Amino acid sequence: MNITTIGLDIAKSVFHLFNITKTGRFIGKKQLKRNQVLAYMAKLEPSIVVMEACGGANYWSRKFMAMGHQVKLIAPQYVKPFVKGNKNDYNDAEAIAEASQRPSMRFVPIKSVEQQDIQNLHRQRGLIKKSRTALVNQVRGLLAEYGVVIKKGVSAFHNDLPSILEDANNELTVLSRELFNELYEDLIIIEDRFKKCEKRIKAINKENGTCQRLIGVLGIGPIIASATFAEGGNGKNFVNGRHFSAWLGLVPGQHSTGGKPVLLGISKRGNSYLRTLYIHGARAVLQASSTKSDRFSLWAQALLARRGHNRACVAIANKLARIAWVIMAKGDTYRQAV
Repeated sequence: MNITTIGLDIAKSVFHLFNITKTGRFIGKKQLKRNQVLAYMAKLEPSIVVMEACGGANYWSRKFMAMGHQVKLIAPQYVKPFVKGNKNDYNDAEAIAEASQRPSMRFVPIKSVEQQDIQNLHRQRGLIKKSRTALVNQVRGLLAEYGVVIKKGVSAFHNDLPSILEDANNELTVLSRELFNELYEDLIIIEDRFKKCEKRIKAINKENGTCQRLIGVLGIGPIIASATFAEGGNGKNFVNGRHFSAWLGLVPGQHSTGGKPVLLGISKRGNSYLRTLYIHGARAVLQASSTKSDRFSLWAQALLARRGHNRACVAIANKLARIAWVIMAKGDTYRQAV
């Protein structure tokens, strides 16, 4: 009997499969070790393999697709309501298989190796940025214990700390000067790594046609363009621009009942990193619009006057996301309205 759908609960070492037919009838279940999975899947006829969108899911998806299987990924929060009884690996695999057969189920796009490389680069950049901020804040706090105060910001830190270490009139001891100097050298190393990430992102944008078209949009630079491609790919997995902006959490949440629609603040679902980048880009657009007279800038200024700064930034970010989807999915280029 042909297996139609395989619910696969992946893990580090032991995988669990739950097999059902197209009508949902149970066929069988199996436990496999990690090194047995590919050999087992290669022997099967082309099937629908469904997994939760978690760590390693993209890797296994690409492997199974190369074997001729159709692969689908489901967000874990959409699988949980289908778990029956106590939680165990087989029940999880069954819930994945059952959830995949719902007509209205939403699936997560599968990332290519190129997308994962760019995502990896952005994760490294974010980690380095957090490390830099933590180091600067720690040094500022330690210096305050010696009566020395430095302004906030990395640039102020770079400007002030060398002169503080050379100042013989402050209350820093010989040991503390040595320790602070070592921390300053650590910061220089972190800064070099951060600059390398920035250069790599710019290089990736030059080689990627989608990123090049995205950079032409107001408020979208190399960072946002590459992050958008890493998460959204070619945009084909989204129905329209609103679907993409909703995926980023840039549309109002809803809590309606009794036929009375109640709209809340933005849902903040999806990728928080990419959503934050779009809002930062929108802030730059809003700031620059005050000196421009094109239709987009006039609309932004009218929105600012009517709804306030923060709401205007979110609305502009929503519009930028919709424009980005058109550029990704349709292969179009941005043309500013005059």
